Amino acid sequence: MTTPPPVLVVDFGAQYAQLIARRVREANVYSEIVPSSMPVADMLAKRPAAIVLSGGPSSVYEEGAPQVDPALFTAGVPVFGICYGFQAMAVALHGEAAHTGNREFGGTPLTIAAGGGVLLRDLEAHQSVWMSHGDCVTAAPAGFTVTAGSPGAPVAAFEDTERRLAGVQFHPEVAHTPHGQEILRRFLYDIAGLEPTWTSNNIIEEQVAAIREKVGTKRVICGLSGGVDSAVAAALVHKAVGDQLTCIFVDHGLLRAGEAEQVEKDYVAATAINLKVVDASATFLGALAGVTDPEQKRKIIGREFIRTFEAAARELDAEDHVEFLVQGTLYPDVVESGGGTGTANIKSHHNVGGLPDDLQFQLVEPLRTLFKDEVRQIGAALGLPEEIVMRHPFPGPGLAIRIIGAVDEERLEILRAADLIAREELTAAGLDRTVWQFPVVLLADVRSVGVQGDGRTYGHPIVLRPVSSDDAMTADWSRLPHELIAKISTRITNEVREVNRVVVDVTSKPPGTIEWE
Repeated sequence: MTTPPPVLVVDFGAQYAQLIARRVREANVYSEIVPSSMPVADMLAKRPAAIVLSGGPSSVYEEGAPQVDPALFTAGVPVFGICYGFQAMAVALHGEAAHTGNREFGGTPLTIAAGGGVLLRDLEAHQSVWMSHGDCVTAAPAGFTVTAGSPGAPVAAFEDTERRLAGVQFHPEVAHTPHGQEILRRFLYDIAGLEPTWTSNNIIEEQVAAIREKVGTKRVICGLSGGVDSAVAAALVHKAVGDQLTCIFVDHGLLRAGEAEQVEKDYVAATAINLKVVDASATFLGALAGVTDPEQKRKIIGREFIRTFEAAARELDAEDHVEFLVQGTLYPDVVESGGGTGTANIKSHHNVGGLPDDLQFQLVEPLRTLFKDEVRQIGAALGLPEEIVMRHPFPGPGLAIRIIGAVDEERLEILRAADLIAREELTAAGLDRTVWQFPVVLLADVRSVGVQGDGRTYGHPIVLRPVSSDDAMTADWSRLPHELIAKISTRITNEVREVNRVVVDVTSKPPGTIEWE
């Protein structure tokens, strides 16, 4: 993709580095994350529009703590420091930071100086911001105006607009700082002088041109799962090269109610994409028979997916040589893998490894620079059905890892019925967008006593696992209305004969995971 000059987010080990980059994108400015170990010369070689120094866990004066090369501030590039990045910036510019013992964590009162400078002008003089620091800046560098302070940080914000440098001790990127996004926008627009040009339409236009240039007249295949990433990636490539693309949908029989039909009918109707459907459900269920270990389930599903996809790809290649493989790699995947590039390994919706060495393709990764929320925006702009664009994340191994115990058709039908009820009621309550993911789990190897009608039952429990998250790296259980949970429970126990008990998982991540297996 042809991208504009990036705002570089320099990661000092912050838990919020990706969030900062996303917030910059939300201001319609392109951003990339780079490690703090990257030499300044390499950063400047990227021709950055601006640089943001993230927070981090270190103490700015401790041995081995990451530092900022002062050369960064003489290159004429706008720089914004946050938390640790703010302190490191102050030290590099000959200000002072100290470990005063006045630590501040969580909501903290901030007092804005008269005028507030560019970043804080016209905001409430006294407000709460989100802090997380032990050290603090005690003296601003020469040329900087101090614009705010807090009980534990006498210098909580400063700026030198002439040199286009600024920083804050608090975290503007988190929702707990009410005016944080506005502060970040003021740096980007008013201090750095950037334009909000990173939009869905621009991304689509640039990506379509880049795909056409790369692919030419060659054939392309894509493994379509029905998930957001593969659906949007395929739609973008199809917009660029049309019928040169064929998608392969491997139906492993482990999807939720209506999802196979959604791919085969709704998605094809919306995009007119060529789709090759492979019904391999009998093969997958046969291979999973009697298997209870979750890791073994994943390996079996991954193995069978590779075999099935490989066979379908070879059939297409025999008809007309296939040169390219579409992969739904997202920007967090790139960051978390160290930003490296690979050859034709399929990052499938089944969380499996690469395709065999003798099945090599050139990769097309149209979403490689995008975050998940941007991918959804692109999908909507391309006209994909809302049910696909806003689909909750769903594990590659499907319902197999939401059945605790062996997988068979009867247990799949029980779980599909319960899952469908939960999804229907969540949608009816208008809460789809407030929940990141809503696994429904069948404890197939557990039975409990119940009473239904005049009889005693011995049925399975169903676990509801609604979670809220920004990126799935951490998550908390969603506080759904009690009335909604009660309605879901009543419907499941009334309509799914084999289930007589519904429970809610209220564990955060960590210590738990989002999925049970």
